[in-house]
Amino acid sequence: MKTALITGGTKGIGKAIALAFLEQGYEVVLNYDKDERAALSTQEEFNMMGYCPVLLRADISDEAQVRAMFSEFYTIYRRLDVLVNNAGISRVEVIQDTALSDWNRIFDVNVKGMFLCCREVVPKMICTGGAIINIGSIWGEVGASCEVAYSSSKGAVISFTKALAKELAPSKVRVNCVSPGVIDTDMNSRLTSEEMEELISRVPLGRTGFPEEVAEACLYLAEAQYVTGEVLSVGGGFSK
Repeated sequence: MKTALITGGTKGIGKAIALAFLEQGYEVVLNYDKDERAALSTQEEFNMMGYCPVLLRADISDEAQVRAMFSEFYTIYRRLDVLVNNAGISRVEVIQDTALSDWNRIFDVNVKGMFLCCREVVPKMICTGGAIINIGSIWGEVGASCEVAYSSSKGAVISFTKALAKELAPSKVRVNCVSPGVIDTDMNSRLTSEEMEELISRVPLGRTGFPEEVAEACLYLAEAQYVTGEVLSVGGGFSK
């Protein structure tokens, strides 16, 4: 049976990705950090559906915790088939109000966390094959006003994906990126109705996306054996 580990897998897009893989018969491990109550609630919800995901707690920006998490993973499972680097944070503010500590924290989670997780799994994946899927953002492609740090971090995710895909292709490890657009998650709850209307007006399909649609893209990339180094935008045709 194939295995998948999803960072930030107990809420929002990560939770939808986890369910999609569970429904396809994967053994799924859900990483989380601070919100244990939400993690246990998600696990119980999946249990009631007949699935048995494993919870592993780790701050992915912490090297020691990442190493411990994957050490525990490999004591449970022989191999990891799919790593989904989903965990991420954002912050909305103009650049002159952005503290260095906030900038660093966004990059620590969104970029360093992805790097640390990839670095842990690659030595085994190059022996067994596998897929790495990084969750970017449409803002990493086109930029977002008042989200310079977040947009920059997601741009780095995209560049990281393309470079690592070339590095690992000879070992039959595929690396791709899913780039969500305006998705119906808590991350957009801070926006006013007017701001949401303005955003949706820029989406040719005329609506927000759903976490399940991001999950579908992840499933495709997990199984598409001749696709690597790609950025799959799930944004309804969103443009500048």
